[in-house]
Amino acid sequence: MFGDMMGMMGKLKEAQRKVEETKKRLDTVLIDENSADNLLKVTLTANREIKNITISDELFEDKEQLEDYLILTLNKAIAKATQVNESELAAVAKEGMPNIPGLDLFK
Repeated sequence: MFGDMMGMMGKLKEAQRKVEETKKRLDTVLIDENSADNLLKVTLTANREIKNITISDELFEDKEQLEDYLILTLNKAIAKATQVNESELAAVAKEGMPNIPGLDLFK
């Protein structure tokens, strides 16, 4: 029993290491999102860090429109990044979890 516990602890530590590596890798995965008319482009990492915002000169003429574009485009980009982030981390966590009878966290 003690050996099984040590084996499980080792697997959990390995899973934790893989999760941390995946988080670092997700810093290099870039998500691009454009407004419908391509007047605004946002780039962020899969860890939801904004890397770049490109704004067409045309949008500077209307502050309210620019604000709306920023909100809509950033929210879409964040949603995409969150989906990538969560699916990548869940896959790594599931792969590294020890098989504990009666405990199926990832159905």
